[in-house]
Amino acid sequence: MTWLITGGAGYIGAHVARAMTDAGERVLALDDLSAGIPARLPADVPLVRGSSLDAGLLKRVLAEHGVTGVVHLAARKQVAESVARPTRYYQENVGGLATLLEAVAEAGIERFLFSSSAAVYGNPDVELITEDTPCGPVNPYGETKLTGEWLVRAAGQAHGISTVCLRYFNVAGAAAPELADTGVFNIVPMVFDRLTRDEAPRIFGDDYPTPDGTCIRDYIHVADLAEAHLAAARRLGDRSGDLTVNIGRGEGVSVREMVTVIGEVTGDRRPAVVEPRRPGDAPVSVASAARAAEELGWTARRGVREMIESAWQGWRTHHAG
Repeated sequence: MTWLITGGAGYIGAHVARAMTDAGERVLALDDLSAGIPARLPADVPLVRGSSLDAGLLKRVLAEHGVTGVVHLAARKQVAESVARPTRYYQENVGGLATLLEAVAEAGIERFLFSSSAAVYGNPDVELITEDTPCGPVNPYGETKLTGEWLVRAAGQAHGISTVCLRYFNVAGAAAPELADTGVFNIVPMVFDRLTRDEAPRIFGDDYPTPDGTCIRDYIHVADLAEAHLAAARRLGDRSGDLTVNIGRGEGVSVREMVTVIGEVTGDRRPAVVEPRRPGDAPVSVASAARAAEELGWTARRGVREMIESAWQGWRTHHAG
């Protein structure tokens, strides 16, 4: 088996590449390096610079490297940007996926793993989100992920491709400092950034119908997420058909609780500043992890403190100044 990982030099992609190579899988990365960092990749993983929108490049890469399975991670993923630039998100997230699936079908590849998101659910009013919870995305990013899932399943059925769609919940942490997230778009790096600039953390809304008034989320360590990809890839080799799976811990943590643990880990315990709610934030978003355990034999092993401690080591590595 040779696996192509699109977006392989990114934060999540590099973790997946490392997990798969450590398990003995052959891996090739494709990345346009708009957010990827080549040094994140293991030394024995070849990197092709390019886009999943480039049909000619995809055809050559799949043939020349004898690719037998694809893990598709490459995508735009910022909610606010998707609202401001929806056509770009549809072009890259859906158009790039369509181009890739055409190349995969033409090459006769029979295994395809798609990076989806809990954003496909929108704001469901349920305690635990199962894979059968109705989808209702509330922004273009979530729409492109849901459309992507439909496209993956349709292509799989049309061309005999076995498919898995993984719906990530909130990803944090790092398996090694050099693999850490360098963006400032999620709660953990956002708080780190505030503290580094000698500013108090921010909490957007403390009047939600939750025990402490702040939003509750399901946080998953990126190393656990990478291991879920390995489990899903091996499932594709054993069984045909299509599968959609939540990837989370099945445990909720409030924003205030996260800020408290970050303060304990960093030693900066200054109180957070409460600002108005952000539009579209659901009070609670927690995954049911039952299907992942049943279908993939996978369960998250790392907790919130380990996520934050590893992320903090990575933050200091990338922000030494």
